[in-house]
Amino acid sequence: MTERCIIVPMAPTSAGQDPGTPDPAHGPAPAGLIWTRPPQEKRERPTREAIVAAATDLADTHGLDAVSVRRVAAALKTRPMDLYRYFARKDELIDLMVDEVVAGAVLDEIPHDWRDALAAIARALRAVCLAHPWMVTAAGQQALLGPNVMRHVEQSLEATAALGLDQAKRLAIWRAVDSYTLGHANIRPGRDHGEGGTAHDPAWRAAAEAYLQDLAGSGNFPNLAALGAAGLMHNDHDELTFETGLSWLLTGIAADASQAGDGPARGGALSLPQSRPSGRD
Repeated sequence: MTERCIIVPMAPTSAGQDPGTPDPAHGPAPAGLIWTRPPQEKRERPTREAIVAAATDLADTHGLDAVSVRRVAAALKTRPMDLYRYFARKDELIDLMVDEVVAGAVLDEIPHDWRDALAAIARALRAVCLAHPWMVTAAGQQALLGPNVMRHVEQSLEATAALGLDQAKRLAIWRAVDSYTLGHANIRPGRDHGEGGTAHDPAWRAAAEAYLQDLAGSGNFPNLAALGAAGLMHNDHDELTFETGLSWLLTGIAADASQAGDGPARGGALSLPQSRPSGRD
């Protein structure tokens, strides 16, 4: 295979990141991908589910950098070596964390209209990113191959099945929508809950807003002044800008498909096969 399914382009784990490599004294590392290992016959404590939940809580509260085998073990009141029975390295734990939260982006049923389907998928993914901001960071560090990630990809590809596009363009549409969604969540002010961040410090925010107001009053930034420079520090228009950009993206996809003659996507009113009329004008 020449294609790899990932949410965003991979970047290697940094040299300074704790790989969680087990000590040889703890026994051999588990073999194969984390997704292909059979469950253990005996339910041991802590369970893999409990480990993933504890790691997710740490990441939600303190950011992805706070997740380490030792800190997760401490949260579970167990020894680090007890976690090494499940994971060959820290990256595998992050894989499981991401896949667990991405389950929230998998829809029970996708809408019949392709634009409505892609929009619903994007909104669900954005909601996951806002609830678990560290996921955006994790998605840029390693390949995401878990079952829930694959369900998300499958739904994205299913949404464009009726467009009459070749596989390369359908993959490009999925990547474009996911990249836009993750990118929008990534630049949200105050997204990172990591230790040492300043965005949630009231004193820092007050100083930053005063600084932006001074810039606006200098006369050198008339457009920012007209919009309200201090508003750059707030998320009041976050959903509006997301929805506006998403609409532009989907309109561009429809126009490209129509102009290229690849399918009947004129005006975005196309529906999936054997579906009822969507009611879109």
